[in-house]
Amino acid sequence: MLQLSTTLALPDWIASSIDASAICTGDEAKIALAVELSRLNVERDTGGPFGAAVFDAEDRLIGVGVNRVVPQNCSVAHAEMMAYLTAQAATGRNRLNEGHPGIVLATSSQPCCMCYGATFWAGIDTLLIGATAS
Repeated sequence: MLQLSTTLALPDWIASSIDASAICTGDEAKIALAVELSRLNVERDTGGPFGAAVFDAEDRLIGVGVNRVVPQNCSVAHAEMMAYLTAQAATGRNRLNEGHPGIVLATSSQPCCMCYGATFWAGIDTLLIGATAS
């Protein structure tokens, strides 16, 4: 039988650990949030060491993600992809910058090729990377 639907979910601790009304002014604050998400994901044993956050042009948090590949048995459940999913659900837009320029993704480390591609399609105007591969 074919599986006709699936659900991807972030860990419960995010709701109590992250201030959803946060204003993160400046690149360092945005990267710090992505790194904190990564740290907490490892500390709480809910996925791999990667975190990401999406912000609007006014520095408001509109989506977050942590790596959920192993817990969700889903190879595309990277932190960036989860952040896009939550931001798209929150805004009702698949291209986040459509009519709303200035969308920023902050990620704890350099995205893979899948996440780089999704960055374009999700409508991210600025990509902030915490740690690079080089």
